[in-house]
Amino acid sequence: MPYIQRLLAAAAATALALGVSACGSEHPTPGPIAAVAASDGVTTASDTFGPACGQLPQGNAPGSLNAMGPQPVASAASTNPLLKTLVGAVKAAGLVETLNQQRAITVFAPYDPAFAQVKSAMGEQRFNALLKDKQALGGILQYHVVGQRYDRDGLAQAGQVSPLPGGELKVANTGAGMTVTDAAGNTANVLCGNIPTANATVFVIDKVLMPARS
Repeated sequence: MPYIQRLLAAAAATALALGVSACGSEHPTPGPIAAVAASDGVTTASDTFGPACGQLPQGNAPGSLNAMGPQPVASAASTNPLLKTLVGAVKAAGLVETLNQQRAITVFAPYDPAFAQVKSAMGEQRFNALLKDKQALGGILQYHVVGQRYDRDGLAQAGQVSPLPGGELKVANTGAGMTVTDAAGNTANVLCGNIPTANATVFVIDKVLMPARS
């Protein structure tokens, strides 16, 4: 079954299990890993790593690391120029306040071209229908959230982590960068990691992750 069809099937199964819970394109080559961050998963702007970090606004401009740091994760992401589609999806699924109110989480955030790949494969009509389906959309989005806060080194040490709907994501430090592999074996590269927000550490990735199909 093609990747996108499996994505939708798995997301629908996850959403049904959760109920309405509140909770391939071109990309840059992963860059070198930066300095060690705090063991509790809390990071600072100086801990970020990856080739896409330089695409963020600089200084204290909206969407910059300095501006995002004091804000809860959904609010912080809303100003990040790499995450416009993700932010729209989070709003459509009604998860903004839920994510903002979490105490300590890790978020794997697909950047815009990852969603563009999904949209291209599905077609605009089906993609827009998905954005209106809170159950299926919520299942996909929650699979990108881990209920514990990790920094780069914490993820590498753990090797695998459990997203909110259950299952596991495998995380590997390749030496050239960091990867995240979903239950279906699809591997995403971390494009900018250790991004600090008030209640979450964010890792921008280049694919939409997919839960296991029931």
